[in-house]
Amino acid sequence: MGGSPHNSSGLPPFTLTGLPGLETSQHWMILLLGPLYIVSIVGNALILLIIKEEQSLHQPMYYFLSMLSVNDLGVSFSTLPTVLATFCFHLKEISFNSCMTQMFFIHFFSFMESGILLAMSFDRYVAICNPLRYATVLTDAHVVRMCISVIIRSFCVILPLPLLLKRLSFCKANVLSHAYCLHPDLIHLPCGDITINNVFGLFIVISTFGLDSVLILISYVLIVRSVLAIASQEERLKTINTCMSHMCAVLIFYVPMVGVSMVARYGRHAPQYVHTLMSLIYLFMPPMLNPVIYSIKTKEIRRRLCKILLGTKF
Repeated sequence: MGGSPHNSSGLPPFTLTGLPGLETSQHWMILLLGPLYIVSIVGNALILLIIKEEQSLHQPMYYFLSMLSVNDLGVSFSTLPTVLATFCFHLKEISFNSCMTQMFFIHFFSFMESGILLAMSFDRYVAICNPLRYATVLTDAHVVRMCISVIIRSFCVILPLPLLLKRLSFCKANVLSHAYCLHPDLIHLPCGDITINNVFGLFIVISTFGLDSVLILISYVLIVRSVLAIASQEERLKTINTCMSHMCAVLIFYVPMVGVSMVARYGRHAPQYVHTLMSLIYLFMPPMLNPVIYSIKTKEIRRRLCKILLGTKF
């Protein structure tokens, strides 16, 4: 790779970090991360299998849930190689191109998740506020278009990130703060002017996460207003209950994401393990908890899951 300074043509490698200060015992982390990966991968695969097999689940809400499960599998498989290499085999060096590829996919699936949650909130809005138009608004063709739009948007906003990083010079020790490549971490390493990278990064966060979260909030304001117009208390609870799984999915995605952003911007003097812990929660909690939440809250999924796992009807 040559000596310093590195530039983009030299494609400098990066050094991954496990748990700062706990390098000698960090292999024990796999006892925590291993079960998280297993629950995430098996849980989301089961959700996909159940939706495929259960005819009653062949409707827009569960098509979006299928896409969410595929996306969560993508998040898990994006981080798995370097997490295993770092914590199990102590292989900490990653090539420039491999790091850029991993960064692309981690953020691609992250932006996808935001878009899918927005699509699911639109589904709940139409189902509760305009139930008579549900079948005509959310046809299979419209659902497919929405899913394709989410994929294209995520691809287009993420593609410039590795290209913008590749044009910069790297002349420091390229040590990352995590066991995987994240853009907020990588952006601090180049020696050149990173103004364009910072402005573009801020722009895509506001135009995706920011816009999506505002639209999701608006949809729930309209949903709550519609629910309050229902005379029967029992019907109100029943209607709101159809949104509970989605509301939980929104919270477990956006709350850790805001936490990571706050720590990155305002917690520069916080211990490094705080940054590591927040990024682990952000990347591991949604893929693990989403299938658990939907399995608990959705009767059809719960019944089929019990049949698969226990051989009994629930």
